[in-house]
Amino acid sequence: MKHFPIFVAVEGRRIVVSGGGEAALAKLRLLRKTQAHITVIAPDAAPDIQTWAKQGTVTLLPRAMEPGDAICAVLFYAANEDAAEDARVARLAQADGARVNIVDNLADSQFITPAIVDRDPVTIAIGTEGAAPVLARKIKRDLEEQLPASLGVLARIGKGFRSAVDALPMGRIRRDFWSDFYFSSGPAALSKGGEEDVHATLSSLLSKYLNTTPAKDGHVDLVGAGPGDPDLLTLKARKALDVADVVIHDRLVSADILELARREAIMIDAGKTGFGPAMAQEDINALMVDHAAQGHHVVRLKSGDPTVFGRLDEEINALDAAGITWAIVPGITAASAAVASIGQSLTKRKRNAAVRLITGHDMHGYADHDWRALAREGEVAAIYMGKKSARFIQGRLLMHGAAATTPVTIVENVSRVEQRSVHCDLAQLADVLAATELTGPALMLYGLAPRDAVSVAQTIPQQEAAQ
Repeated sequence: MKHFPIFVAVEGRRIVVSGGGEAALAKLRLLRKTQAHITVIAPDAAPDIQTWAKQGTVTLLPRAMEPGDAICAVLFYAANEDAAEDARVARLAQADGARVNIVDNLADSQFITPAIVDRDPVTIAIGTEGAAPVLARKIKRDLEEQLPASLGVLARIGKGFRSAVDALPMGRIRRDFWSDFYFSSGPAALSKGGEEDVHATLSSLLSKYLNTTPAKDGHVDLVGAGPGDPDLLTLKARKALDVADVVIHDRLVSADILELARREAIMIDAGKTGFGPAMAQEDINALMVDHAAQGHHVVRLKSGDPTVFGRLDEEINALDAAGITWAIVPGITAASAAVASIGQSLTKRKRNAAVRLITGHDMHGYADHDWRALAREGEVAAIYMGKKSARFIQGRLLMHGAAATTPVTIVENVSRVEQRSVHCDLAQLADVLAATELTGPALMLYGLAPRDAVSVAQTIPQQEAAQ
């Protein structure tokens, strides 16, 4: 992030624009919506600017800019559509202490003006750091269509009522009040009787919430975060993160998904590292129970799907024992995302009618399985947490009759930007893993090769036969 987004206080302060042509007009159409004192410096100003000056909405200085013209200005725009003149006035403005924007010159500007969705006092700024203005306009258009014009009216009325709402305790009950107002009671009142009804509704709504007894016990959502790509997060999971007071998350949950939680939420890293440092499961259980007992809405956020190697039953048992309500929000498990990334399926007619989801290690070390059944031709397994136990898995399968040429695909950082995959024969598995030095979480797809690799392998023998 090269530009940090902020909202600058401009009420009663100076904004200076140097230039009187189309570039200046474009900026002024936006700036005139503010409550700033706007000064335009231009020896030849467009008719619209002259009209605004006569109306008193801008101050026009019909000359070239001089030293001192930008003193006390909070923002300055160089919009002369002439590179040399813009550079000259920018130096003068900087000497006067103003923040400078040179129109269409990102490199020499101290700030940029984003695309804006205006529902005053609700303002949404969209910036791409100059990289994709077309994209910013598309996002703006989409937001304009989604946000009703009445949103600004409700926000203005709600802003004036905030001090009264301070009577409600901080936390869920206050959030519930505002959610009720903005998304239910407020729009209904505005539609029915206009602003007067909105004011009356606010008062009655506050009385209702002041007389509501806060819930003594909270609730825990056991949520699957998916393999890492935030686009693979379910809508139900997003909703849970949006209302969570506390998020207790695994180490493998991606930063992009954690960003979707409320800013005010308490974030607790309860990560476990295979054969390394880990928070004890008993401590995680205690965290969930303690926060829920305080009336918090807790999200226990697990990578992938909570029902797959997620110790879900242990956590549910702890919640049940404490009398805490809970719900499971399933997620996309890494096996589904990994197999999709190589263009294959976990099951296939005439190849395998079953698929095994197994782990490479358990609480006691390397995990043992029905290796003889896995070694049969056509069997498929998704092996979680198998990097460190790869040589053990390889040895057990070969010992029980698996073909040395059985394909294995290892997918690291499944679904994330940094995803990579390698494939090999079972006989090469341990050596390939050692050579590739995978550092991220990885999943092995035993019995499957990437579709493009299979296509190449099938084509080469046909070519050799033709020769």
